[in-house]
Formats: sequence, structure tokens, C-alpha cells
Amino acid sequence: MSKYYEARIAKLQKLLAKLNLDGMIVYQGFNTKYLTGFEGGTGDGIVVIGKKNARLITDARYEEDYKNRLPEGVDFKITRDYYGVAVETAQKFGIKKLAFEASLPYDIYDYLDELLPADIDFDALPKAIEVLREVKDAQELEALRKAANASVKAFKDLLPFIKPGKTEREVANELDRLQKKYGSQKASFDTIVASGYRSALPHGEATDKVIENGELVTIDFGYYVDGYTSDVTRTVAVGNVSDELKTIYEIVKQANQNAIDVVKPGISGSEIDKVARDYITEHGYGQQFNHGGGHGVGLDIHEGPAISPRSSDEMQVGHLLTIEPGIYLANQGGVRIEDDIIVTADGFENLTVALPKDLIVIEE
Repeated sequence: MSKYYEARIAKLQKLLAKLNLDGMIVYQGFNTKYLTGFEGGTGDGIVVIGKKNARLITDARYEEDYKNRLPEGVDFKITRDYYGVAVETAQKFGIKKLAFEASLPYDIYDYLDELLPADIDFDALPKAIEVLREVKDAQELEALRKAANASVKAFKDLLPFIKPGKTEREVANELDRLQKKYGSQKASFDTIVASGYRSALPHGEATDKVIENGELVTIDFGYYVDGYTSDVTRTVAVGNVSDELKTIYEIVKQANQNAIDVVKPGISGSEIDKVARDYITEHGYGQQFNHGGGHGVGLDIHEGPAISPRSSDEMQVGHLLTIEPGIYLANQGGVRIEDDIIVTADGFENLTVALPKDLIVIEE
């Protein structure tokens, strides 16, 4: 696995050189993990990247765990003075033009700026590593396949548990148990289980509301396997739901498939979004599709590329994106269907294709 981290560091070094920068201080946890495998999280360590060098700076809590498993070319410094050692490292690496993430907290930026000698320029480089992270390598894609596969298995096992009288929270807790049964480590966000009128809330986290007959239940969940997360949504019916709810389900199902079918290298995020949005609008529900059509997924639950009306992001081989159109009818119910899609050289690979798309009706 070390070769993947070495390649990622090399890509960043190449980008920095292209921008006439000598190095970068990396603070954000997903970015330090992407580059070195360090899992301490934001604020538990920083990485200094030079033209030909790299150093992880952290404290004694992580010494035994990481001293023998860092990528080739990454040295290791144990200290509680992260930022003082970062400045020393920048000088040791001969850095004169030093970049930092735009997300770096101002107080840390201000402290580093005071510590750095006057002959080192210190400037923000927004989203540089995040853009590199969008295109997944073979190791990342394998982890994403595992995460999606665990979610597919867990959701299929969950279906017999959903019934009138269960609460949304009980369903979410059972899904958590099943995900871990299939090798997931933890959820990447609070699982959404929204039933009845609450299914019209795109971000309706599970509550103690009781699921009743005649309701739609939307379940949106993501779980980590090997550090990478799934992000899946399915909507099911409990008992007989209204004709309009059945209608919007079929519209969303077709919009989802239409958008998936156009995924290929070179197509923009706005073009993919438009395919789903136009279909929903043509059927009279455009105003009820009130969020973007998808997003990238990886180490974090929301990454680039963006799938939205304003997105100019072009799909590249190795992107992992969600396709998730929805329709939400206030005080009645809502439908969202979300799949995890890898962009391939000849189109796409649907990681969640094994989950049924036809409306599942759960009888008493």
C-alpha cells in the first residue's frame, strides 16, 4: 500500500512545482491521511511536504503505531510543538515559498506566520489536495467497492426488520448493527430514516417517530470500510401508499437511471444533473427537486466532483460520484434514490446495482 501514498505525495509535489511553490503544510485530517495513511485526525498531526521530502509531525500517542509504517520518503518527528517543528522542517527542506490549505484555522495560520522567517513566503492554496483526491487510485476504488458491497448486503438484510410499529431510530440502529456485521467500521454521517411526512425532509435524521402503514420510508446511509465510505439511499413503501407517492417514486427511479446512463469521462456535473432534473421537471415536479443531483465520495462523505446545475466539473476516469435525484411533497412524503458510480474509460460502474430499484412494498 505504501506505493499509493508515495504516488500521491509525488502528485502533490508535481502540482506545487507547477505553481512555483517549494512546499506545503497540510493540516486537515482527510488530507494527511490521503498522503501518509495517518489516521489521527485534524489537529492530531501535520505533514510538511517539500520538493523531494515529506515529514509527519505528531506526538507520542502515535509513535509506536506509525514509526515503522509510514510511506517511503516520509520521516517522522515526535513533539508537542507541531508548529515550531513545522517551521524548522520548512527551513531544513529549503522551502522559500510555502503553501497552506485555505481551511487552516486563522489562529494557527497567524501563529505560523509569526514563527516563519521573513524570507519564507506563506500563502493559501485552496482545494489543491482535495482536487487530487477526487480521482481515486486502485487502492481507493477497491475500498469503495467494499464499502458499497457491505451497504448492499446490510440493506437487503434490513428489509424484513422494517414494519409498522418500529421507530425510525430502531431501524437506523438495526442498520448500524448489520453494517458492522458486514465489515463496516462506522457511519460517515447520522443515518437518515425518514417516514411518512418526514420523508419529505431531505436530511431527516432518524427520530422516535413510529412507522405506520401507508407511508414511504427513505433511508440514506453511508459507512466506512478501509477508510472509505459508501453513500446510498433507497425509499420503500410500508403497506399501500397513495397513487401520487407511487407516481413520484417511478419518476425518481427513471430520473436516477437516466442520469446514470449518461455518465462518462468528459461530461460535466451540470449535464448529468440536467438529465435527471429535466425528466422530473417534465413530469411537473421540478420545484420539488430541491438539492443537487449528486457529489463525489471518498475519504469524506462529500467530495468533488459536484453534480449540480452550476457544476462545471468534468468527469474523469476514477471519479466516484453519487447520483441522487429526489422529489419531496410537503406533509405527504418524499422519494430519493441514490447510487454510487465509478467513472470508467468506457462509461461507468454502478457499485450499488444489486440493490433493487422497483418500489419495495413491505406488508404487515
